Amino acid sequence: MKLKLYEIVKVYLKKSKIEVVEEFKFHSLRKWRFDFAIPPSKIAIEVEGGVWISGRHTRGSGFVNDCEKYNNATALGWRVFRISNEQQLNFVIEFLTKSYVP
Repeated sequence: MKLKLYEIVKVYLKKSKIEVVEEFKFHSLRKWRFDFAIPPSKIAIEVEGGVWISGRHTRGSGFVNDCEKYNNATALGWRVFRISNEQQLNFVIEFLTKSYVP
């Protein structure tokens, strides 16, 4: 059985012992949520699925909406890591385990 990228990210984060909040609502006026967040450090992890199959994140309106969400997050002081494959996930986990301060 092939795991979806979201589930793989969840497993990696759990193994790394980095405490994250799933589906974290970061904006007071919009319904935007991060897939995973470390609220005290304002670090977010977004799983970008469907990259090669014209999924929601790569089609016109989905891409534009994501840009709006990520720009608002940045304006609010969030650092957003976007993951579309396991190689990027390895980088993010390594970065967070080396520099993350709970």
